[in-house]
Amino acid sequence: MTPAAAFDPTRVAHLTGRFAPVTEEVDAVDLEVTGELPDELDGVYLRNGPNPRFTPIGSYLYPLDGDGMIHGVWLSARRARYRNRFVRTPSMIAEESAGRALWGGLQSMILPGAEEVGDVLAHTFKPLPDINVVQHAGRLLALAESDCPFRMSPGLDTLGKETFDGQLPAGITAHPKIDPVTGEMAVFCYGLEPPYLTWAVIGPDGVLRQGPTAVEGIAEPQMIHDMALTRRHVVLVLAPAFFDIEAAMSGGSFVAWRPERGTRIALIPRDGGPVGWADDEAFWLWHTVNAYEDPDDGRVILDYVQWPALTLGPGSPDGRPRESGHHGLTRAVIDPAAGTVARTRLDDARVELPRIDDRLLTGPHQRLAVAADSGRVGGLLPGEYDALRRYDIRGTGVAAQSWNAGALSVGEPVFAPVPGTRGGERGYWLTFATDRTDNTSWFLVLPAEDFAQGPVARVRIPVRVPLGLHGTWLPTEE
Repeated sequence: MTPAAAFDPTRVAHLTGRFAPVTEEVDAVDLEVTGELPDELDGVYLRNGPNPRFTPIGSYLYPLDGDGMIHGVWLSARRARYRNRFVRTPSMIAEESAGRALWGGLQSMILPGAEEVGDVLAHTFKPLPDINVVQHAGRLLALAESDCPFRMSPGLDTLGKETFDGQLPAGITAHPKIDPVTGEMAVFCYGLEPPYLTWAVIGPDGVLRQGPTAVEGIAEPQMIHDMALTRRHVVLVLAPAFFDIEAAMSGGSFVAWRPERGTRIALIPRDGGPVGWADDEAFWLWHTVNAYEDPDDGRVILDYVQWPALTLGPGSPDGRPRESGHHGLTRAVIDPAAGTVARTRLDDARVELPRIDDRLLTGPHQRLAVAADSGRVGGLLPGEYDALRRYDIRGTGVAAQSWNAGALSVGEPVFAPVPGTRGGERGYWLTFATDRTDNTSWFLVLPAEDFAQGPVARVRIPVRVPLGLHGTWLPTEE
């Protein structure tokens, strides 16, 4: 156990500057717009991210720790309004009653007793639905790393824990994938006890159609952040990141990187058939782009951002985190019959948070966008980027366009299509950004057709939006 007295939150880089949490919940209408919002954009952009309600105790590990806060920008008739709300779990409500943090960060193992939080919450881990936000079967879900989501109202009020009518009591991870053809949502979940890894499929009506099914051949708990989905397979990349509870109890890292074990890729047939495996040298990925089957030979094409290793926690005495080396856009071609993987680096730029037009998931894609490092600015923290980069992949050729954001630190780009158009052809990329000179925050709208020209509209957000994680565009239903 890490004693609370040994932890100094003022020395944690991801609790300062552009990442520093905000505590005020704000409603604002008729936001100031520079440029002109496209008339085609009618809906809401939502983004979730770590935002501790109170000063953390024990430890703080970005991007996994922190309470969830969802920020929303509603667009209609070229006008914009803003609202932000905490995801109020029972643990947060108990802390609000106490007026301080009661649970420590993941690495500290500080769990309050019954005298502080009552019998139901005593000695339990705190839910952290702070990573992503998606909508499926009419349910708006704030997602955690591997736990039950919390359901939110359209106005971002917390409605409670979502177990899909008790069918998935262990929860899901933060990156489910929705098949745009069938409307099904594929999910997975990892745990510290057997079964260590399960997957499931939820129908477009919210009813469980398959699972939860254990993935055979998993002998110990591993961390898996994201997945990919093809028309035939659930694709899971099992990097050698193993949970080490004994180390965590003695103040060390709760995830051990063991590169000698290599990385394994599971191809799980969506029809419930036997799992296929492909083995490779060790690498880590936080996020996939998309995956699909080659129609000629059945090989699986997986695009993702590759890291050489997983590194969590501070890397220097001043609390500044370290990154585990250079990471760039990569393509893996997986041969199910041979159990082999062939990887190609598509671009050497330092990038992360990749997205495509979600209407193209499970099938071939050409265009994607990422947050990127322009190379012009020093001192950016891990998870901080100062440019947006768009790729056009055709065969083996890769063309890139970049927009350098100047003094702005930008987040994940999310695609908002023009209604009635085909996948990826016409639309806008949306993201939040924060100015490093004055900490003002903006909502940016970039045209997909001429990405390098930069935003056609900048919406001034009345409060700072901490740099965070993942979001979604939900068009207004006609």
